[in-house]
Amino acid sequence: MVGPVDPPAGGSWWEASGTRTTVAAAGAVGPVVGPNRGPGAPGGPPARAHYGGAIPTAAVLSFRLGGPDGVAVEAAKWQGALATLGFSTRTVAGGGDADRLLPGLAIGATEPPTRSELEAALEDADLVVVENLCSLPLNPGAASLAARVLAGRPAILHHHDLPWQRRRFRDHPAPPVDRRWTQVTINELSRRQLADRGIVATTVYNAFAIGRHRGGPSADPSGEDRRARVRAAIGVDPDRRLVLQPTRAIPRKNVAGGIRVAAELGAVYWLLGPAEDGFGPELDALVGSGACPVILGTGGCDLSIHDAYRACDVVTLPSTWEGFGNPSIESAVHRRPLAIGPYPVADELAAFGFDWFALGQMDRLGWWLDAPDPGLLDRNEAVAEAHFSLDDLPGRIASVLPEL
Repeated sequence: MVGPVDPPAGGSWWEASGTRTTVAAAGAVGPVVGPNRGPGAPGGPPARAHYGGAIPTAAVLSFRLGGPDGVAVEAAKWQGALATLGFSTRTVAGGGDADRLLPGLAIGATEPPTRSELEAALEDADLVVVENLCSLPLNPGAASLAARVLAGRPAILHHHDLPWQRRRFRDHPAPPVDRRWTQVTINELSRRQLADRGIVATTVYNAFAIGRHRGGPSADPSGEDRRARVRAAIGVDPDRRLVLQPTRAIPRKNVAGGIRVAAELGAVYWLLGPAEDGFGPELDALVGSGACPVILGTGGCDLSIHDAYRACDVVTLPSTWEGFGNPSIESAVHRRPLAIGPYPVADELAAFGFDWFALGQMDRLGWWLDAPDPGLLDRNEAVAEAHFSLDDLPGRIASVLPEL
C-alpha cells in the first residue's frame, strides 16, 4: 500500500477554501454587504488602531469548533478576519478544539453550563460572535442562557441555519434580538425569512481562499504528481473517473444521489466525511447496493481537502438542504465541474453566474468529461473570485460590527 500522502501547508481535510462574500444576487432587497471596502479604504469603515490603546477581544461562541462541519470551518475564517481587524480572539465551545471548553454548550448536552461559567468564559470579550448557537435549537438551554448573558453587550449572531428550515424545528420561534446585537445570515433566503418575522439582518456570504489552492497542474507544477499519489493511496486507477462528495453522511446530504451521479458516469464514488446522526446503517446499505465502487473516508491516509479535490474528476453536492454548501464554491476554486442538488440556496448562488450540472444532467456532464472545456472552469473560478474571496472578509465583517 502507498504510504501517507504529505498534506500541503494547512493541515487537515476540512481546511477548505471557504466562501464568504456578500454581494447579493440581482433583485435582492435589504442589507447585503456590497463590494469590499476594507478598513481605511475610501468609503469603507475607519481603520482600527493597532497600536496605542487597548486591543479589543472577540470571543467566538458555538456548540463545537475546530472540526469539519461548515459552521466550524466558517467560524475559523471569521476568527482570522477579526484578527486582521485588530482583535485578539478567543474561542468558547461545548466540544471540539476551543480555547475554553464548556461541555454544557454541546449539541444535545443534558444540562447547559451555569450562568457563572458562561459569564467567566466571556468575561474578557468586548465582542461575542455567536456561531449558530442561538440560531438552530440543538441545545435550547444553552441558547437561552447565552441570550441572557449577552443582553446589552455587543454581539453578532451569525446564522448558518434557522429553525424552520429543518422539519423537526419548524414551529420553533425566531432567534433572539437585542439592540446591541447585529444579525448576520449566510444567504439571502434566510435574511428575507428573518425580515418576514420583523428581524433586520445583513447577508454576508461565506468566503474562500481563491487562487491559492487550485487543483490543476497548470497552477501547481507538482499537481499531477500529487494527484497520482493521492489516487494510488486510496486505490483508484489513474484513468478511472472519480466523483468526490466532500460532506458528512447524514440524511440531508443525499448520499444516494451522490452514488447515482458516480454510477451514471461509470465512476468511483468517494464520500469524504463520516456517518453521523445515526445514518451508519443506511450508509452501509447504500454502499452494499453495488451501484458503483465506493470509497469511505481517507483510508487512514493523511490527506487534506485540497488533496481530495485535486484527485477527483467531478465534485458532487447532491444535498436536499444546505445553509450554504461550501463545496459549491470550492469546486470552482479547485477547477472541478460540479453536479449539484436542488437545495434552494443553490439557486441563489448559481445566480452569480456559475455553470453547474444538475443531477439530471449526467449525460451533459459525461460529454463534458469526454471533451473538457476549460472555459467552463475559467468562468466558474472568475465568478468565485469576484464574489466569494476570503481577502474581502475582514472588510465585510467590519461593515457589520456593532458599536463596542
